Amino acid sequence: QEQLVESGGGLVQAGGSLRLSCAASGRTFNNYVMGWFRQAPGKEREFVAYISWSGGRTLHADSVKGRFTISRDNAKNTVYLQMNSLKPEDTAVYYCAGGPTISRDHARYEYWGQGTQVTVSS
Repeated sequence: QEQLVESGGGLVQAGGSLRLSCAASGRTFNNYVMGWFRQAPGKEREFVAYISWSGGRTLHADSVKGRFTISRDNAKNTVYLQMNSLKPEDTAVYYCAGGPTISRDHARYEYWGQGTQVTVSS
């Protein structure tokens, strides 16, 4: 079974930066599209970004485009989300996910991490 563990969340002031990491285990990792999602209290889960198996194709949500960057290092079984110019509205629990199909829909992803909290203060 594939296991995903996020880390790197924390408290940061508006305009600051954080880098989230997602460590994966299991041999299916290199065959999977990896995505980042986030969920704020009282809101639905929101797509943030995805990256293809090879890392050659990426997509970022309009709300984070130009500020966040997804990347992966298959040799290290790790996916990253670099977050710059953070805003209070970025505050949420951030989840790493893996699935067989490139998609913005959380239902297409099969494996999920436990989440890491990101809080951006004004």
